[in-house]
Amino acid sequence: MTLDIQPLNEDRWPDLETIFHAKGCSIARGCWCMYYRRSGKAPTLQPDESQSSRNRADLYALASGDVPPGLLGYRNGVPVGWVSLGPREGFSKLARSTVMKPVDQLPVWSIICFVVPSQYRGQGVARQLLTGAIEYSKAQGVQLLEAYPVDLSETPEAESLWFGTKTMYDRTGFQEVARRKPGRPVLRLKLVDS
Repeated sequence: MTLDIQPLNEDRWPDLETIFHAKGCSIARGCWCMYYRRSGKAPTLQPDESQSSRNRADLYALASGDVPPGLLGYRNGVPVGWVSLGPREGFSKLARSTVMKPVDQLPVWSIICFVVPSQYRGQGVARQLLTGAIEYSKAQGVQLLEAYPVDLSETPEAESLWFGTKTMYDRTGFQEVARRKPGRPVLRLKLVDS
């Protein structure tokens, strides 16, 4: 069944919470897809604040802004998955990453992670979210999409599968443009002809 892919906004925020609070999504509940959006020392937490609550508030603020921080996938109106993406400059930690640092100075959008509750895994949800991310990016006039998946042929016991797998990206036409660590390629997909 094909997913209905929609950008995250304030109205859809409860659907994102449904996904992040589902079984199998404990990492997402702590990170709220903010880890790669920050770099450097974070401001001191307030006494009544946790890192998770700060992350949640910060992602909510992004969802209320002009550029959605990602896309939600729905099956029959039920939220079943999330993909975090946007302009690379919105993910400041990438610039300092040894694996995901810039390949060049071309403007790109980055696909960072997928969150799929355990009950929906193995059903092609992430693959459809990726297809939706490609279509959404094209509609936004994005010229290059970039991703940092796990190559399971190099790292069969990878724990960071929220990045997606290289084979999933290969099937949609992404090409490897760099590899700074054996199991972690940098892939790109050209969306428009220059």
